[in-house]
Amino acid sequence: MDDINSLNRTQLLLLLARLVGFGAFSYYALKYVALAVDPTRHQKKEAQKRAQQIFDKLKITNSNLRLNEYELVVASQLIDPDSVEITWSDIGGLDNVISDIKSEVILPMRVPYIIKDSRNHRPPTGVLLHGPPGCGKTMLAKATAREAGARFINLEAAMLTDKWYGETQKLAKAVFTLAKKIQPCIIFIDEIDSFLRSRDTHDHEATAMVKALFMTLWDGLETDSDCQIIVMGATNRPRDVDRAILRRMPAMYLINLPDASKRRDILAHMIDPDSVASDVRLERLAELTEDFSGSDLREMYRAADMIRVKEFVNENPELFDSRVAPTRTTTMQQLRKITMADFTSVINKMIESRGLLGMVYVE
Repeated sequence: MDDINSLNRTQLLLLLARLVGFGAFSYYALKYVALAVDPTRHQKKEAQKRAQQIFDKLKITNSNLRLNEYELVVASQLIDPDSVEITWSDIGGLDNVISDIKSEVILPMRVPYIIKDSRNHRPPTGVLLHGPPGCGKTMLAKATAREAGARFINLEAAMLTDKWYGETQKLAKAVFTLAKKIQPCIIFIDEIDSFLRSRDTHDHEATAMVKALFMTLWDGLETDSDCQIIVMGATNRPRDVDRAILRRMPAMYLINLPDASKRRDILAHMIDPDSVASDVRLERLAELTEDFSGSDLREMYRAADMIRVKEFVNENPELFDSRVAPTRTTTMQQLRKITMADFTSVINKMIESRGLLGMVYVE
């Protein structure tokens, strides 16, 4: 009888061991198959590699954050504030806007321990920079991240639009869960009108779900008293942004075309005094460039500079000889100064081109 009981116990243990082994094998086999057939596996692996490189620069330990695979994908969009080369001094003609951003956005993020007891002193959960193209909206956002000392997620809308069902919603949620883990954080969405545009009955079901989820997660920031997360958007088409999104962005700043005095300030920041001739007058250039944006002024300076480079190359055809390698120092010394005539020639061409395009900004 004892032998029979002993045999039964042995068989039971063997059966149990087989079941455990089979269960473990099945688990890992199914996990391997799931990974093998995952259509986004390669994309996630590449994003995780980029995220780890960024974490090393930011001195962030992933083991402490315990990020999931979707948060790691979003983390690949992180930018180190210290690596942003743009500062307030690089932005000309926007002193009033910079002053407002410093007091209303940056101050609450820099001294949260002083103002944490009042809801009125918390940073806004949403900031909208709107205005004509090329007026410095993206530069302002980057400078804000640098000056605030905040982590900066440069969110690309294309990253959230995954063709596989359910992936987009998981990525949208990961944006906010990651931001909460690494706060203070700024989530920047350039051309926000292309991602969160006005909803209508023609929206695809997946698109409508993502917008609704994004707004729900955004609302959660307002209920967290310790939240230091700001969603910042930039657009030159504010009327196309969904009204529900605009409600969540109470801090709105118009980054308009610079007037003559602001254009002069921008030119003073931009132009190297040693590169221009004595006949160049910034006041006159500011008068001639009416309705020019900051990027237009940059292009004007570049094109005027290239005129002297083209002349130098035409006068020295040996520069095209691959066997000759002129030094940068010698070349720059031989270039003539940029003259007022160079600037006016470029300005006239740009005005003619702009007139043909008929570019208009609608608020």
